[in-house]
Amino acid sequence: MKIKVPPKAVDWVVHPVARAVAGSWRFERVNRGAWDGLVAAGRGFACMLWHEALLPLLWHHRDAHAVIVVSQARDGQYLSDFAEAIGYRLVRGSSSRGAVGALLAAARELQGGAIVALTPDGPRGPRRELKPGVLAAAQRAGVPVLPVHAVADRAWRLHSWDRFCIPKPFARVRVAYGTPLVIAGGEEHLAAAEAAARLAMDEVERMAQWPDGTATHTG
Repeated sequence: MKIKVPPKAVDWVVHPVARAVAGSWRFERVNRGAWDGLVAAGRGFACMLWHEALLPLLWHHRDAHAVIVVSQARDGQYLSDFAEAIGYRLVRGSSSRGAVGALLAAARELQGGAIVALTPDGPRGPRRELKPGVLAAAQRAGVPVLPVHAVADRAWRLHSWDRFCIPKPFARVRVAYGTPLVIAGGEEHLAAAEAAARLAMDEVERMAQWPDGTATHTG
């Protein structure tokens, strides 16, 4: 059963609590030069991240003036409202609804120099199954794709298709950036980029693991 929360309750209670919890997280960045180099270049680029890691990554990059592609479905409304409240611009669409329009809008944002975050397994999964929309948008815009992942040492995991991660108060959050992917034009290059992107996401997940062997605890 889905519980509907009145919009005023979200604005007055949920968002302030979420900000307070997120403000207590302690971040560490791995291979941050990959992010800093793309930002310094002043061109647009696409961030490719799994849906489960959206919340800590949204909070950590809230000052980047980025764009996020969000689902048109009601399921993602609270998350998209929170993203907008902390400084993101939204492009609505998904792999299941409004996909073509969202892809074109994301490509236009990228061509205009924006940082655009896309979840290749969103909005409904399957979990960590890469769909090519993020790659197609980046190819169309002629911009790089940056793989990104985040791991928390203490987190709640929702019983959702993606096992959505909510780091607990004062959690350590490790954010890792992979090697940017550049996709040449043409269908054959897009197909090759899909295989490379899967390997890149596997690698950035390994990079995000804590060097002391700490696992992401759930509860």
